Amino acid sequence: MAGIPLIFNLPAVLIVALITWVLVRGIRESAGFNSIMVILKLAIVGFFIAVGACYVKPTNWSPFAPHGLAGISSAGASIFFAYIGFDAVSTAAEETRNPQRDMPIGIIASLIICTIIYVAVALVLTGMVKWDQFTGIADPLAKAFSVRGMNWTAGIISFGAVFATTSVLIVFQLGQPRIFFSMARDGLLPPWAAKVHPKYRTPHVTTILTGVFVAVFAAVTNIDEVVDLCNIGTLFAFVLVAAGILVLRRRDPDRPRPFRTPFVPWVPLLAILTCGYLMAVQPRVTWKRFVYWMIVGLVLYFCYGFRRSRLRIALAQEAAARRPGEPKPE
Repeated sequence: MAGIPLIFNLPAVLIVALITWVLVRGIRESAGFNSIMVILKLAIVGFFIAVGACYVKPTNWSPFAPHGLAGISSAGASIFFAYIGFDAVSTAAEETRNPQRDMPIGIIASLIICTIIYVAVALVLTGMVKWDQFTGIADPLAKAFSVRGMNWTAGIISFGAVFATTSVLIVFQLGQPRIFFSMARDGLLPPWAAKVHPKYRTPHVTTILTGVFVAVFAAVTNIDEVVDLCNIGTLFAFVLVAAGILVLRRRDPDRPRPFRTPFVPWVPLLAILTCGYLMAVQPRVTWKRFVYWMIVGLVLYFCYGFRRSRLRIALAQEAAARRPGEPKPE
């Protein structure tokens, strides 16, 4: 249009709209829909591993790590978004029956299982086709079969990618509205962000807003740029969480902890170092965008959330109570 190339990803918008509708309907519907997607996705992945293993050539693994630690680190930083779902699961803790028991089991067990699946897929994929033949390929699993003329198999794999993407989006869009909900309940966002649907008992306002935001970006933005920004933001959040464990263990050692992070301080310190290292290998342009987003977030926080934070007000009242004769903050 007027010499400017325009791209609008209509399928992405429709999928996001469907997911948003399911999430507004309720947590049971969302969990059921996600379970179906995950079962289909695992079936496709199992199909790829079973069939692809028959075409593995061990010579394709030599050299095993052609770019050494630098290549592994760069790849890890690029695909880190694949692990965001494990963190997002924790945002639904209030809607589980026994979160003290179920959340740690669910997160840790799924992390172990998915890591095994990731490694198996990577071994089969690079065993079928030499690693340097995947440059610029958006669907490497399908390519591994299409180069052998097995187009029907490649079609099944490509079809399964739709289920995989959909199941991931459900978890992402399930978690973000509940983060907004918690922030509004703590005074960091306006009260309307904490509204719950009278019938479905879900944070429908923030769910719809998240869906609109995701749909707009999915429709017009470059996926590589969005993935890099998502990666560095998530890595930074993980660094803050790990640092928070160290701070709370020292400042509030008697806090009830149904699940305790083991081997403190070594596990949090290792998390900070590894996540910080993956942040360091991100592209320079990603760092610039990350800093810009951080500035916007800090401006919003200090203009609105800081003065209305219930935690800050409670701490201020507690401090004033310890100093008799001083007026208590309102």
